Amino acid sequence: MSKYQQPRMDVNFGKAKAVVIGAIILIIIGVVVSASIQIVDAGYRGVLLHWNAVDLTIPPLDEGLHFVIPFQDSVVPMEVRTLKFVKDTSSASRDLQTVSTEVTVNYRPSANSVHTLYKEVGLQYEDRIIQPAVEEVVKQVTARYNAEELITKRPQVKADIEQEITTRLNVYNINTDVISITDFQFSPLFAQAIESKVEAEQKALKAENDLIRIEVEARQLAAQAEGLAAANIAEANGEAQAIKIINQALAENPNYLEWLKTQEWDGKLPLVVGEGATPFIQIPMSP
Repeated sequence: MSKYQQPRMDVNFGKAKAVVIGAIILIIIGVVVSASIQIVDAGYRGVLLHWNAVDLTIPPLDEGLHFVIPFQDSVVPMEVRTLKFVKDTSSASRDLQTVSTEVTVNYRPSANSVHTLYKEVGLQYEDRIIQPAVEEVVKQVTARYNAEELITKRPQVKADIEQEITTRLNVYNINTDVISITDFQFSPLFAQAIESKVEAEQKALKAENDLIRIEVEARQLAAQAEGLAAANIAEANGEAQAIKIINQALAENPNYLEWLKTQEWDGKLPLVVGEGATPFIQIPMSP
């Protein structure tokens, strides 16, 4: 080996070493910068952790870009948009009828308190808080009513369930928007009994309405008969009065009948056939 080749190899090795070190430094800088930048997506809030511990003195991070201390701080995203929870429950009514209920809860974590929710419950708050609360409330409220009341007083049952679920979830900074009872189902035998009862009530109501209609029609017919009778009586009274007037006129003036005949005469003389025939109209001569 020549005495000039050794320094050349040392120079090349030094350059390669510098490149490697520079690359390592750039990687470290990239990692540090990446760890110091946290982005909270729309519809979320960020829970800031210091060495994996929640600092409740720092409010949740809003949507957007945030800078944190690398390796010390981290951000846990929590959705604050309206979420949906559906639960099928089976419970017993006050009269011990089995009732299957489907409850839908639209809820959202409080945007300003998600760090408290994360610290006390964690990300599995739906399984740990919402599900048992819905099951327990539905069982308690259902037990206050008998099966028939669960149908006839559905708005009141819904209001009771909604109020108690809302109260329980608010303790954990979870707000409820809408709570719906989407279905009430009973055993087939009880459902058939309810259907038979409703059918009987409808038939009784129809019979009562028919009776009222018949009574109204009977009163109408009676009123019509009374009106017709009154009209006939009035007509008979009129005719009797007319006859009375005519009789009175005849009694006062015997010539009144002859005058009536002249009122009925059409102006034509009757044909006289045979001897001894007398005219149809006789007009007395004045003395």
